[in-house]
Amino acid sequence: MEDFYRELIIERYKTPHFRGELEPNDITFEDDNPACGDHIRIDVRVDENQVVTEAVFSGEGCAISLASADLLLESIIGKSIDVVKELTKEDILDMLGIELGPVRLKCALLSLKVLKSGVYGIGKTDSTE
Repeated sequence: MEDFYRELIIERYKTPHFRGELEPNDITFEDDNPACGDHIRIDVRVDENQVVTEAVFSGEGCAISLASADLLLESIIGKSIDVVKELTKEDILDMLGIELGPVRLKCALLSLKVLKSGVYGIGKTDSTE
């Protein structure tokens, strides 16, 4: 079973389904993992009911980092911002389906950190500022 998840990670790394940038967007945030150099930006559009209608990521990183971003964004389409705020580390680990050591865990969680920072408006980054 773990081989299935490893294949999923490689497939999402090589051909992500949610890679790109949204302009305009309702939420955007970017951050990096200074320990390994991974960098992720997430852009989100929401409708009038605060439900995610589109979400994409851009940036550079390892297979775990980019695959987790792709899987995370797939999981939030159609969900309310309130539901997005409740996502946890365990949700990401369940999506990836493999055991991770401490270093790889930070890679896997970068996209969740970026998404939640954007959703909560923590230091919102905007390319027009």
